Amino acid sequence: MAVKWSAAKKLVLPGFLGGLSFRLLILTIFFVMLAEFFIYAPSIGRFRLVYLEERLASASLAILALQAAPENMVSDDMERDLMSHVGAYSAALSRPGAGRLMLMIEYPQVVPTTYDLRKASFFGLIRDAFVTLLIDEDRLIRVIGPAPMEPGALLEIVMEEAPLRTEMLEFSKRILALSLIISIFTAALVYLSLHLLMVRPMRRMTASMVAFREDPENASQSQRTSGRRDEIGLAQRELGVMQSELRAALLQKTRLAALGTAVTKINHDLRNILATASLVSDSLAQSDHPDVRRITPRLVAALDRAVNLCTQTLNFTREGPALLDVSRFALHGLVTEVLDSLPSSLGDPVPLENRIPANLEIAADREQLFRVFNNLISNSVQAGATMIKLSCREENGVLRLDLSDNGPGLPPRARENLFQPFSGSARKGGTGLGLAIARDLMRAHGGEIVLVSSDGEGTHFCLTLPIQAGQITSAKSA
Repeated sequence: MAVKWSAAKKLVLPGFLGGLSFRLLILTIFFVMLAEFFIYAPSIGRFRLVYLEERLASASLAILALQAAPENMVSDDMERDLMSHVGAYSAALSRPGAGRLMLMIEYPQVVPTTYDLRKASFFGLIRDAFVTLLIDEDRLIRVIGPAPMEPGALLEIVMEEAPLRTEMLEFSKRILALSLIISIFTAALVYLSLHLLMVRPMRRMTASMVAFREDPENASQSQRTSGRRDEIGLAQRELGVMQSELRAALLQKTRLAALGTAVTKINHDLRNILATASLVSDSLAQSDHPDVRRITPRLVAALDRAVNLCTQTLNFTREGPALLDVSRFALHGLVTEVLDSLPSSLGDPVPLENRIPANLEIAADREQLFRVFNNLISNSVQAGATMIKLSCREENGVLRLDLSDNGPGLPPRARENLFQPFSGSARKGGTGLGLAIARDLMRAHGGEIVLVSSDGEGTHFCLTLPIQAGQITSAKSA
């Protein structure tokens, strides 16, 4: 019976605008523009400082022209021309102990803002530059700074701030245009690199996962690996391995489903055959022959167990845990019965060192635990063990059962797939179902079965069962 997979809605990979590539492109432009802003802020502060220093330098030249004039006096027209060259209303030069020289075409009564370039700091220049850009009004400013080529002398000018703002805006436009070009160019390079190195391989991986989801049993939909040694290459290889292992598991589940269907069809006829055999065994029980009367109880028990096994076989392929019929019984006697029920084809009975207390009773499904111990002990005998030991102890609210033998141990391949059906068999012709069923039955009881060790000195399994209140008692107190 093939396992069919279908999707309610066919998955479609996102387009360019909704994909990872577009987001990477937008993020790259944003981050480059952010970096450009942190470059622009000190640049615009430096631009404003240089502009004001140039105005002071022009004022220094104008003062030199005044000094060259007779009696330090120039005509009104000359003064107006000098101030037009400086771009200010007034300019003054102060020398220590030498008085003050001044040119002025119009001196306002109130100048609201004064900037002293001697006290300018890095962050102060940036703050003043953004104040100039954001305050949209024609205000006057006073600028004070050291005179070029004259140590100790100070220059002072009064000027309009509007021309400075205009120059700063033009500079900002040029920086913005250059930043956009750099951002787009950088984003394009980053986008192409990330698209080739990450996005395109990830889209192929996503397409492979979508195709695998729609048809997991189609081997042609497997993830194709590359020779990359980075994380993408590792993810591709791991995805390919995962798909192969999952496909193999699905094929096994398909075979198990087919097995369950076949067992369902033959279950009715097999039960009828076993029922007829049970009637014959009942007749044998009335025989007067002593050997027949001695063997008949074992035959009856075996037939009853076969009928129950026929009913329980489908539990392995049924979804969910096995159905349990819990009762209280002596665990020591169960193990002894398992050893006595081994077929004669396995050879002479193997000595079993049963260290479970005879008075120990547990509450569990007797037939299911019989199957667990029967599988384990049969495997040990078939592997060539000549001694089997079974002991138990209580540990942190758990009943721990240790089953060990002196057989040759399990081969490495069997240990790797020990509890996998059709994969964990240690002998030729085996199906590997025995241990898989045993683990499912132990887990149905809330316990577990694990392989502790397996080497040339023997194999050691540990079975655990949770202990609940009143679950384990002694035969004397029951």
